Amino acid sequence: MGTVVDDAASAEFHAFFERHYAELSRLAHLLTGEPDAADDLAADALLALWQRWDRMRDADHPAAYARGVVANLARTRIRSTVRERRRIALFWPQREERTENPDVPGVVDVQEALRRLPFRKRACVVLRHAFDLSEKDTALALGVSVGTVKSQTSKAMAELQRLLGTHEVPRQVHAAAASVRGDVVGKVRERAGGATGRDR
Repeated sequence: MGTVVDDAASAEFHAFFERHYAELSRLAHLLTGEPDAADDLAADALLALWQRWDRMRDADHPAAYARGVVANLARTRIRSTVRERRRIALFWPQREERTENPDVPGVVDVQEALRRLPFRKRACVVLRHAFDLSEKDTALALGVSVGTVKSQTSKAMAELQRLLGTHEVPRQVHAAAASVRGDVVGKVRERAGGATGRDR
């Protein structure tokens, strides 16, 4: 009996994996700006979900949980990257990057502009306008109130309009998301497959 249940759970998880992996990878890419890290963050989020699959498979919003894990992992990676860059700058200050004035229209593209936003504002904009989530679903994924989502999204959109010099920010953000393609690579499939193949 247990084997039947385990097989059913494994099949359900793999179906969830196939439906949501690319989406989670794109989310990680847009939040971190690091395409090379996106697949790993998406895989780590799905592994975290698999470890809780007995509970999450019957939950109302397993996808929201996975998005939240990606957001938390992305935030941690960004903080780690910032600390590393600061350490490098201490030893090689002459290599510190100089950023041109972001107020000049057309200079900063959408992904660069997103990276300039504080993380929560960036996450709200990406989930609302790149992934077309409702305010409620965005709040659920980020673990904040709907009011916070409204406020952070509004402020972020105003900042993006300033950075990009356009009022067509929602369309541009959506187009940026469409251009990011998270391919399901073999190493990620093997990692998830190895997880589901182990005794639980």
